[in-house]
Amino acid sequence: MNDDTLGRTRRSLHGIAELVLAGPQHRASGRIRLRVTPGGFGGVTTDLRVEGTDLVGPAGRVPLAGTYREVATAAGVDVGAPQDVYSDTTGIDPDEPIDLDPAAVALVTGWFALGDAALRAFAADVGGDAEPVLWPEHFDLAIAVDEVNYGASAGDAGEPRPYAYVGPWTPREGEFWNAPFGALRPAEDFPDVDTLTAFFAEGRRSAAQP
Repeated sequence: MNDDTLGRTRRSLHGIAELVLAGPQHRASGRIRLRVTPGGFGGVTTDLRVEGTDLVGPAGRVPLAGTYREVATAAGVDVGAPQDVYSDTTGIDPDEPIDLDPAAVALVTGWFALGDAALRAFAADVGGDAEPVLWPEHFDLAIAVDEVNYGASAGDAGEPRPYAYVGPWTPREGEFWNAPFGALRPAEDFPDVDTLTAFFAEGRRSAAQP
């Protein structure tokens, strides 16, 4: 999977999350949070969700092809990002064509599924009940425990491929912390839920050190 194909697909999935899922949901319920669902991701107060290369909801199954506006219209929602919630939007025009590679979609949604399972296992291990949230602003899945963010990102401008991270609200120093915001490891380092859960646990121990 080359970075260009992955980047175009990630951008389109991010656009769907923001313009087709989070924006309409926020206008209806005041909530922007999304969640991981079987085969993809979806809303928390609506039944609309991405499954592979389709959008699935009360209106039926809509292929994620054409423009964001066309897909939203077919799904019965008004296209557009959440208003007055965050400033760092995707900047995607609703009339821009969606550009998805099925293999890249599977890579991103599979990574989110692995991240969701690991975050839930980690939260249970530390005695918490944090619910993983897929945030439409940065298109990453995360929880916060004791003022430390733990998450799985689909990639971004600084790191184009999917990665896991630990981000303390207060900066830490030490060998574990290899990124400006905390610690980052590529998704390729985590073949299963156990290895990713172990990374989050290591981050918690490192964050607790003076």
